[in-house]
Order: sequence, then C-alpha cells, then structure tokens
Amino acid sequence: MKDYYDVIVVGAGPAGSITAKTAAKKGLSTLLIEKRQEVGDPVRCAEGVSKVWLRKHINPDSRWICADVKGSRIFSPDGTMIEMAEEVAGGEVGYVLERKLFDRALVYESAKAGAEVFVKTRAAGLIIEDDYVKGVRIMHQGQEREVRCKIVVGADGVESKIGRWAGIDTALKPVDIETCAQYLMSGTGIDQDYCYFYLGNEVAPAGYVWIFPKGQDLANVGIGILGSKSGEKTAVEYLDDFVKDKFPDAQILEMDAGGVPVRGTIEKTTANGLMLVGDAARQSDPVTGGGIINAMEAGKIAGEVAYEAISADDVSVERLNEYEEKWRSTVGLEIDNSLIVKNVFIKFTDKDLNNLAHSLEGVNFSTMSLIDLLYALFKANKKLLWDLRVLFKNVVKYELDFER
Repeated sequence: MKDYYDVIVVGAGPAGSITAKTAAKKGLSTLLIEKRQEVGDPVRCAEGVSKVWLRKHINPDSRWICADVKGSRIFSPDGTMIEMAEEVAGGEVGYVLERKLFDRALVYESAKAGAEVFVKTRAAGLIIEDDYVKGVRIMHQGQEREVRCKIVVGADGVESKIGRWAGIDTALKPVDIETCAQYLMSGTGIDQDYCYFYLGNEVAPAGYVWIFPKGQDLANVGIGILGSKSGEKTAVEYLDDFVKDKFPDAQILEMDAGGVPVRGTIEKTTANGLMLVGDAARQSDPVTGGGIINAMEAGKIAGEVAYEAISADDVSVERLNEYEEKWRSTVGLEIDNSLIVKNVFIKFTDKDLNNLAHSLEGVNFSTMSLIDLLYALFKANKKLLWDLRVLFKNVVKYELDFER
C-alpha cells in the first residue's frame, strides 16, 4: 500500500468496485479497501438483477449466475396471482446471482484494471485540511496509518461513516429503513423459472416476502418490512411464520439479515474531495429495496467524474457536482418515482391490495410497458391510485422525451 493515490474507494461492494474499476481504467492510481476479510460475505440482498442493465458493466458468467428467470409471480393477500414477464417485472428480476462470487468477480475486474485492493482494512477517519478531504486514516493489520489522495469515494453502505465524517447527514429513522431477513432454503419445490413476491400486512407490513430461485431446488426466501413496523414482531418472526405456512418441510441452510434505505435519495452526495455511491448515497429502490444496478450505474459515473476532476486539477464540490447532476438525472429520477409509489403503497390495506390484483387479472403483461401498466391500474382504480398521478405524468414525459 502506497502513501498517496489519486482515488481511494472505501467499500468493495458493487458501487465501490465499479468506481474503482472505472477510475483505474482511466489511468488513475486507485486504492480499494474493504473492512471485511471476505468480499461479498455476508450476503445482504435477494441477489436478483436485470439482465440488460447487468451486461452494461460485466459479462455474465455461469459461475456466479444461479438462475435465469423468465418472470415474476406476485400474490395479493387473498392469493390472487399476477404473472409478469421478465421485461416488465422490475430491475431485480432477470438473473439470480451468487453474490459472494459476483462481488468477488467485480473486485477482480477492478484489480485487473489496475486498482490496488486490500481486505481487512478499515477506514478510521478522514484527513480534512482547509475544508477539503485529503485522504483516509486506515486501520490495516492492527496498525493505523494515513493514506492521502485527491478524491475519496465513500461506498461504505447504510448510514455511511465516510459521509458523516465529511459533514453529510447520513442518519436514517426507522421509517426510512427496511429491516430484512433471508434464509437460503432447500426443498421449497418452487418453479425455478420465476421469482415470487407475497404482499399483505399480515405477511409483511409495508413490505413484502420474496422467493428467488437459486438452482437445484435451492431458493432465497426473505422478507423486508419498514423498521417502524417491526415493533410487535420482528422481520425474522414474520419470515418464520411465512416459512412455517408455505414450506413446513423445507430446510434452512443459511441466514442473513440487514437494513436497506428506502427513504429516497440523500440530500447531497459530494463535498470537497469526496463523493458517495451506492447505499451510502441511498441509491437503492424505495419500493423493492434493490440496489445492485443503481450502485453500479452510479459507481461508473463517479469514476468518470473523478477522472475529469483530477485531470482539471479541481476536486472542489462545485466540480464534483457533475456527479450529482448525472446520477440524479438518471438513477435518481427512477428512485424519486419509486419513492412516490412506496409512499402510496405503505398506506394500502389488504383490501386495497386485493382490489388492485383483481383489476389486473387476465391482463397480458408479455408486451406491456410501464406506462401501459400504470394506465391499466388508473383505469380500474382511479380513486385508489390518485396519489400516483405525479408518477404517471413523469413516466409519460420520460417516454415521450425518449421517443424524440
């Protein structure tokens, strides 16, 4: 490890790895550090991603793809099922990954591009001089040392310490976090071609249960509920009840738990000499909690902006705001729309959810776009979905602009 780099990236998840890879490919000296001893472990998501968006960043590899699904099946509280093709099923439906191997593949890509990678290396603080972030105080092999740089990128997850040390408010309230629990299970007997989602306040208040196939009769069975809803029962207790009801004879092989920000985008993601990416910037989808693709998209933008800023010898917040503008006009726009949906969704009763499902029975989703889906929902549920009118207008404008 050297004493000076162009860029130091803290956190080797998808956001950090893509940032480091992009910066290194541009010729910047880049350090990527990860506090855990193994990249990708523990797993903290359902492991589903869109095929189209994934291919923008890395070529699919059978070693870290567990399942190639063709759609999703969504169940309302009364059991009504809506089946959607992969193309319209959302950003988490497509490939189901083996995250431990996938994250390591991304880190390998960054190392191959020229980044130096160190695990079991923790950020202990920032070096700040004249209101500029100038580097990171690092704990490595039991010793603290200072490593200086031109830009620090915080990819250190929910309630980012890197952001907080730089003066950015990264704190979250319970209502802004999905508390999640997930089992890797065998013997569920699900159709491995589909992802499953179960809705309802009895099953998962202000959230949902997911089942993602992992191949060879394995599946991720997980739950996410708002932190503010986990008073009487925890996420794990809700999940246990679901598993006992649906899969009484299946076996639990692994368990993971964690939190996902669902508040929408953070107020700012830049400071002098600093950018935040991924969960540190709250770039996960407020409805699904998915964040892999958003993190990779934002990481690429951050790496490119870092190169441009360093080339211009200007790492001020004004210069780095190019990153703010680019990710907010792409990834951020989708997150803002999802936040509108989430804020409406958490108010739905089980009766509301059943009515929505019934209004979509018999609809052919194989060729339906998002705007078609929204129109079908509005037509059948005008009063119920009135709060989503802003989103409908945004989607219409986006698709018309895209066509032009």
